[in-house]
Amino acid sequence: MRWALVKVALAVTAMVVVAFAVPLGLVVKEMARDRAFSNAERQAATIGPVLAITTDRTQLERALASAETGPGGRIGVHVPGDGKNARPVGIGFRRASDRDVASVVALGRASIAPVRGGSSLLQPTAVATGVAVVEVYVPDAALGNGVATSWLVLSGVGLALIIGSVAVADRLGTRMVRAAKRLAGAAHRLGTGELGVRVPEEGPKELRSAATAFNSMADQVVQLLANERELAADLSHRLRTPLTVLRLNAASLGDGPAAEHTRAAVEQLEREVDQIIRTAREQKSHSQKAVATAGCDAAEVIRERMAFWSALAEDEGRTVRVAGAHRPLRVPVARPDLAAALDAMLGNVFRHTPEGTAFAVDVHHAGPAGNAVIVLVSDAGPGIDDPDAALRRGHSGGGDGSTGLGLDIVRRLAESTGGDIRIGRSVLGGTEIRVWLALDGHGPPDAPHHGGGHRLRRRLPLRGRRRGRTG
Repeated sequence: MRWALVKVALAVTAMVVVAFAVPLGLVVKEMARDRAFSNAERQAATIGPVLAITTDRTQLERALASAETGPGGRIGVHVPGDGKNARPVGIGFRRASDRDVASVVALGRASIAPVRGGSSLLQPTAVATGVAVVEVYVPDAALGNGVATSWLVLSGVGLALIIGSVAVADRLGTRMVRAAKRLAGAAHRLGTGELGVRVPEEGPKELRSAATAFNSMADQVVQLLANERELAADLSHRLRTPLTVLRLNAASLGDGPAAEHTRAAVEQLEREVDQIIRTAREQKSHSQKAVATAGCDAAEVIRERMAFWSALAEDEGRTVRVAGAHRPLRVPVARPDLAAALDAMLGNVFRHTPEGTAFAVDVHHAGPAGNAVIVLVSDAGPGIDDPDAALRRGHSGGGDGSTGLGLDIVRRLAESTGGDIRIGRSVLGGTEIRVWLALDGHGPPDAPHHGGGHRLRRRLPLRGRRRGRTG
């Protein structure tokens, strides 16, 4: 893909450069030619006034010597001779043939005649004895003056455009190939049994869609495997009852080779069933760990749970706002755990604030390098009288460990990622519960957020009493 993009960019840019550079180069060449003959016309015009006054050879030679003709002298005059059949008299630098001169005299207009080493401009001028012709020699070097430099500049610009387009195409191709390689590598690892592998949803829109589809497929694969293993364990448990009956019946068979063989077969079957149950349990545990490691899309979970709670909010006349859930935000927690934590926080809003109280759910990246996701649940209710006490009682280290707010569920979820939970005053005027979910295991900064927060710590002593919404 990367090389294909480079080849396409190279071909397109080369065609564009050729389409513009070649005509522009021809225009430059034609302009140089026109400039050379314009100078020759200007030089010929300086001799016209002298011819109008005199055709004396001495005077004309002096005028030609003073004319601006460049190095070596490149101007001459063909003066008509005295008499009807007299040949023209040549003065100065001349290369044009008599035939070309006669043609210009007959036509009465300027003409360009090819000569050895260049071209000659023949300019007719009326004099007393007839028509004189001023000849200005223009060498080939003057016709192409500056053309080579202009073509070299055009070639350099075209080459720079081609190199630039190839570099940009290579950069874009590298970005696309990197995302495609990640997707292919993740698919290979999933095929080898790494159920926790997931793909960052980055890159072009199409590859982001492919990454989202892959992650969803991987989640479904993990769930299907877990269901199959659960079914295998359940079926194995169901076999225990008939196995027990078989074992009792085999014990009552008495002695004898047939009875011993039957009892040995029943014992072997029991061992196989036990092994199936142990294997299913181990695989189920691994599947659960894979689901937790793979994480979930926090934005998708928030949209799903808000769709559930919005119906109740509409019945109670509550205004609901959701922000930041329009783009994927993957977090390293299992989907059911995040859904349970959201339900706990949203349930608090409905249980501890009057009907009609507005609330909002915000989710966004945070941290120095976007290495965390923050989930904010805020309301316009009366607030919590003692947030610090509520957070301390949320720790299950003593007593029943319950505040009636379900914060222990939220705390365990945040701390499993290296994050935390804080309670503060929201911009709506009520309570704001902020859950910091670290993406790289680094905890949040010590500075409190804008509303001033109380941070939940794991080993604070249990003290205080419930007040306000903590009851």
